[in-house]
Amino acid sequence: MDEILLEAFRSTAYHTCIDTVNWATVRVDLPLPGTLTNVVGMRSWAFITAWNPQARRRSPEENLAAQHALLDALQRQPDASVYPAIGVGTSGWIEPTLFVIGPDVTVLDRLAREHSQLAYVHGQTGSPAQLRLLE
Repeated sequence: MDEILLEAFRSTAYHTCIDTVNWATVRVDLPLPGTLTNVVGMRSWAFITAWNPQARRRSPEENLAAQHALLDALQRQPDASVYPAIGVGTSGWIEPTLFVIGPDVTVLDRLAREHSQLAYVHGQTGSPAQLRLLE
């Protein structure tokens, strides 16, 4: 992954819709905000998407179909909780994503690779958000 793309991942604000009123924002290398810590508890969590594999744009129809497949796979994971989320980059880039609580990195790595993603953001309560590179 080149430095420009790596910086784009690192500088993105990852927004999670906790409920109909409350949103929380996560950034790489920072801890979860308190509102999300309360939701996550001591479980692992991640921001993962199926949009624009290999950081290459594709049609909205293809992206939606892939995102639905990813959501279905996540919802089949035992004890997984999934929330709608969105990544907003500093350049104006916006991409739908999912905030998932529960699955470990083995499951997340497999799903991210199935959807040809280069990276995703993950962590544990009490630790900073980490960018997990899959190359």
